[in-house]
Amino acid sequence: SAATTFKDVQANHWAKSAIESAVSKGYFKGYGNGLFKPNASVTRAEFASLISRVAKEIPLSEAGATDSFKDLEGHWSKAEVDRAVSLGFIQTKDYPNGFKPNTPITREEMAKWMSSGLMTSSEEYKKAFVETKETLLPVKEAFKPGIAQAKLPYLAIAMGTNLMNGFPDGSFGMDKTTTRAESSAILLRLEGVLKKDATSFEDLNELRMVGVKKTNLELVSSLTTGNTSISDISGKRKTFRNGAGSLVFHRLLAVNVSDWDKKKSIYAPLFVNELDKSFLNSRNVIPLFSEITIYPKATDFSVAHYMNGVIDMTGGFRIDNGLDKKFGYQTLPNIESAQYFAKHKSGVKMWVVNYISLNKASGQFNMDDGSFVTILQNQK
Repeated sequence: SAATTFKDVQANHWAKSAIESAVSKGYFKGYGNGLFKPNASVTRAEFASLISRVAKEIPLSEAGATDSFKDLEGHWSKAEVDRAVSLGFIQTKDYPNGFKPNTPITREEMAKWMSSGLMTSSEEYKKAFVETKETLLPVKEAFKPGIAQAKLPYLAIAMGTNLMNGFPDGSFGMDKTTTRAESSAILLRLEGVLKKDATSFEDLNELRMVGVKKTNLELVSSLTTGNTSISDISGKRKTFRNGAGSLVFHRLLAVNVSDWDKKKSIYAPLFVNELDKSFLNSRNVIPLFSEITIYPKATDFSVAHYMNGVIDMTGGFRIDNGLDKKFGYQTLPNIESAQYFAKHKSGVKMWVVNYISLNKASGQFNMDDGSFVTILQNQK
């Protein structure tokens, strides 16, 4: 059938082809008067109907839910919401006071619904859910105000499968609503994701590895920790040799920049931007980003105390490209560091960077309890 064109979707609209495709597949309907209303918000009822249409391939094993919500009696969306509940997209316990079908759906809800549906249809997504409980999402909210562990895996599955992405400002926008245009694009992605295995998504594999192993090193680079493991030193303390304080190590993230236009790692936008390009391109190195908490003890504790207090790879440098401001994470201060640490007497969590040469890669992390990690070039 010829693509339906809408008076209110300009030829150069970013979602034009997604809208026309979603309409031609019968997921979305126009308003009958040649209008699509691409910027109108999508309600819970609408999104439930959309996903139950996209998941049309999935047969219902049992008769399916019949009366999921009391407040849907006589509502146009009732049958499709019931189907979305039966398919596991919507959990009735999330809406104890009724479904409120005409409420605009938030991006957090969308992520939860789609991830729940994927988990219902696949054991591998259930595993991914468990493995991403302690992962790091490359979005602002992960740092401020922080994302509750109960919510994290739903967002991780939605981002890891590229069903949903962060905004240009670095945020996920959990409370934001979604337009009909955006939903068209998301639905077409969902249609594709439903046909694939969870393990086929590089970003999801990376989020899972970081959740479990506290690093993505071996997934994105030719470096290895051999028979040692970052998870062995995660949560361990290292006392500075000058007695000025200590640090606790959390995780290590690598970004492979050997091909600048195709950086390997979902974390590239979090840590690397154009300001790093000439430095990274001129040297055959891989940047390694460590999350640590520094506990200052000396009264006038400054960056120098930390730099001189460690001689292994727990010592790192300031991330100096401004991305700490964009995403809201901490890095080493570049000026007035004594004032900075005076404000953080009880400890401050931050990210520091090290550069490892790909020619003769080697580095070590040594903790107080004798646990250690060695980083080497993978000889395989």
